[in-house]
Amino acid sequence: MELLVQKREELGREVTALREKGLIPAELYGRGVENLHLAVLVRDFERVLKEAGENTVVYVSVDGKKHPALIYDVQLDPVSDKVVHADFYEVRMDEKIKTRIPLEFVGEAPAVKEKAGVLVKAAHELEVEALPGDLPHHIEVDVSALNDIGMSLHIKDLKQPKGVEFLADPETVIATTTAQMTVEEEAALAGPADVAEVKIETEEEKAVREAAKAEAPKEGEEKTEKAK
Repeated sequence: MELLVQKREELGREVTALREKGLIPAELYGRGVENLHLAVLVRDFERVLKEAGENTVVYVSVDGKKHPALIYDVQLDPVSDKVVHADFYEVRMDEKIKTRIPLEFVGEAPAVKEKAGVLVKAAHELEVEALPGDLPHHIEVDVSALNDIGMSLHIKDLKQPKGVEFLADPETVIATTTAQMTVEEEAALAGPADVAEVKIETEEEKAVREAAKAEAPKEGEEKTEKAK
């Protein structure tokens, strides 16, 4: 996948003018390569981000030269949620890298469909090591094998893409099915306020007030002290 970009001279506050033209500032860097200040059309970047994600190699084309890179960081406007800046990390296609690949859950678990269970996703991404060209866009997790309540899928149950090494413990659970909570269990989990604790706090407060009252001088004693 190729992304056409251009070099930019605008830095700091000057990048505001870029955004007004439908461009976003970007940086391209990597181990042993020159850092480049870039500008890219918002619509082009958003298209590539949607299709490639942050773990598939994108060929960033600058002045006719293509740089294999990963979309390393994306900054969004906190109000509009629009992309305002992007970083590309240039990679070597002959060197393995470590990254995290999102999990995509597919299929339907019979334990959920037929036995009213609940599918609990214990992980949403997986750390892997591979050559940049072998990195998958996502890793599928087929939950159709979960036939009964209490069954789980582990990393060892996943189909491993060619050239990709899973770095997590094979026994790590990534999805499981549990029974739905009853109304009584939900109520118990929410739980009313503990009346005993409230009562104890009230009695403690009363004891403090009584002690303070006992230590305070009586009206006659105050007059005697003043007379002296």
